Amino acid sequence: MSKLNQLNYEVMISEEEIGQILDTVAAKINQDYADVDNLLLVGLLKGSVVVMSDLARRLTGDVHFDFMTASSYHGGTESSGDVKIVMDLANSIRGRHVMLVEDIIDTGRTLSKVRELLLSREPASLKICTFLDKPSRRVVDVPVDYVGREIPDEFVIGYGLDYAESYRQLPYIAKVNPA
Repeated sequence: MSKLNQLNYEVMISEEEIGQILDTVAAKINQDYADVDNLLLVGLLKGSVVVMSDLARRLTGDVHFDFMTASSYHGGTESSGDVKIVMDLANSIRGRHVMLVEDIIDTGRTLSKVRELLLSREPASLKICTFLDKPSRRVVDVPVDYVGREIPDEFVIGYGLDYAESYRQLPYIAKVNPA
């Protein structure tokens, strides 16, 4: 039996809705960055890979990619509050227009720490884009410039989001139902 069949979940945001959300977010980014060359998208691994890839294909300007790994979940379903930078950027961001791309913002702890670190590196600008936002769970206030969709306090999987490193490949967002 596959792991997919062992977890009780229901679709919250369909594949079609994901496309519509990304189209809307990309249109706003394209408008805001119309005069910017070489926007640097910084993805927080691993969850942001799917979102960032699909978003980048909708952007009209030249974009570059870099990645970081930061974690506060450590394999569970709740943020531990202990944020660790596991992998840092490969290149300098000094003087660059940077957009931090997230799959989901929950407590804000991880994002706040990463944002603080990136701002200390003197980018020309730093904006944050998230596909999903759970404002009801926010512990640390973080300014978010682009939000795909707000969702209630549910544990979700799919479209880059995982449970113990599984389910990222699902083409939709699903709410996990307690057993």
